[in-house]
Amino acid sequence: MSIPGRIEFVEVGPRDGLQNEKLLVSTQDKLALISRALDAGARRIEVTSFVNPTRVPQMADAEAVCAGLPVRDDVTFIGLVMNMRGAERALATGRIDQLGAVAVATDRFAMANQGQTSDESVQAAKSIIALANAEGRTAQCTIAASFGCPFEGEVAQDRVVEMAAALAEAGPVEIALADTIGVGNPAHVAELIARVRDAIAPLPVRVHFHNTRNTGLANVWAAVIAGASIIDASVGGLGGCPFAPGAAGNVPSEDVVYMLERAGIDTGMDLDRLIETSRWLSEIMGRKLPGMVAQSPAFPVAA
Repeated sequence: MSIPGRIEFVEVGPRDGLQNEKLLVSTQDKLALISRALDAGARRIEVTSFVNPTRVPQMADAEAVCAGLPVRDDVTFIGLVMNMRGAERALATGRIDQLGAVAVATDRFAMANQGQTSDESVQAAKSIIALANAEGRTAQCTIAASFGCPFEGEVAQDRVVEMAAALAEAGPVEIALADTIGVGNPAHVAELIARVRDAIAPLPVRVHFHNTRNTGLANVWAAVIAGASIIDASVGGLGGCPFAPGAAGNVPSEDVVYMLERAGIDTGMDLDRLIETSRWLSEIMGRKLPGMVAQSPAFPVAA
């Protein structure tokens, strides 16, 4: 087993963490969450998504969030986009550094999520990546439902590998595999990550896990050992997908950082500040959040 010395951390709480919440979080509080994530060490943050506000009301203030972002040369602000219209909106803000495109591994989920077939989602993602590159920005692509689909069930690994190879041709900075509904297990994760890693090298593999069935952290570990070098996580473990029945929270940022740092893997993140942010966000949301480390006594105990 080879344990890497470092991974890259991506905070997705301001977008994926909030998008499925019934409580509409104010623009001011979203910007405060982003500021807290920056203070905790995050240097890549998914700040919003440029989608139809009638379908995802929580993201209706995308332009306002972008207008309030701090000017930082050392940070990559990511905007999720599903189509060219969303990509153009993101670029027009002048504040989004990287477009996050989405392709979906199955037809039925692709239709529910973005109104197109799986193959069409690949072509749309490739067009978004090309636009970003032409406009002097970068882009990455996530393959949703890589480990299972809420409508079609099992997803063939060959299909995911084929999609990753096709998307890599468009020139993204990375390809991400997302366990959108939290059905992955460590053995499956390790095998698929290794296959995709080999198929897209030298591009890195990013992973995005939901903790629906309490396998999220185990899957993060399996992915890191298998060669994934970039990890998505959401403060407090908030998250879900409006178009994937049963999808629940992301792996919590503070839990991921605790696990990896204790294993000797540098994340670049300040755990204490993440815990403070998780507790603050719990107050904003008016409930206890799923993350466990923020609810636990500090360890190791200071002498």
